[in-house]
Amino acid sequence: MSELLRNAVERLRPASTDPTLDAQVLLAHVLGRDRGWLYAWPEYVPDEATCRRFQHLVAERCAGRPVAHLVGAREFWSLPLRVDQHTLIPRPETERLVEVALDLDLPDDARVLDLGTGSGAIALALASERPRWEIVAVDASTQALAIARANAARLQLTSVEFVGGNWFAPLAGRARFDLVVSNPPYIADTDPHLQQGDVRFEPRSALASGADGLDAIRTIIADAGDHLSAGGWLWLEHGFEQAGAVIDLLQAAGFGDAATHHDLAGHARLSGGRWQP
Repeated sequence: MSELLRNAVERLRPASTDPTLDAQVLLAHVLGRDRGWLYAWPEYVPDEATCRRFQHLVAERCAGRPVAHLVGAREFWSLPLRVDQHTLIPRPETERLVEVALDLDLPDDARVLDLGTGSGAIALALASERPRWEIVAVDASTQALAIARANAARLQLTSVEFVGGNWFAPLAGRARFDLVVSNPPYIADTDPHLQQGDVRFEPRSALASGADGLDAIRTIIADAGDHLSAGGWLWLEHGFEQAGAVIDLLQAAGFGDAATHHDLAGHARLSGGRWQP
């Protein structure tokens, strides 16, 4: 098995930023084991059918397909989440948004809204930590909502309510929220990065948002005050060069205490503020 992994790593080097991790994840998947098992049993010899399945996945990864799509899952906040081509692949930097939300001084029974929930990553992470929070998660994609609901059911986090619709549109007449969080699309439509790496295989509607990437963020900020309680918080993920523009939008819309947080790489990744009607 060690030789099988070494050969796969070499094949993956031109296509992956972490070929060792990719090879281990793919092999563990075809074996139905976790990565720790690979370290414990390096002398194990997979059968021929397993080797063929593994080589097929390696070839698909070499062609650019994301590992998360090949195995149908990605871990987020220590939660195993099903993902596919209809959802954004959850990324480690988005866990910072969960951390910021959990650090807020909110009621034990806070009402929380996750806009553009995708696989349900943010909503389910929050639900796993704050089971008394009343969490609503919205997405315009019926396929993404099906994935999110399946994730919630498998993780037994069934208190999250999933709603179909575009941003705040399906929430008319509902009680106001203490917190709104979102990882919206924030890449400019013409950004060449949309043609590179894993994002080529992710839904463009979850990635790109207008000429400067800020169209969705503008909409959310402009409409959030109609759905937030006085003193409620809005926190958004954004591109690391967009923090200044997002802070300006928040302040112009009537949000106070506007601030930006950085991800583990030191990039300005999240901005938010407190609604002051």
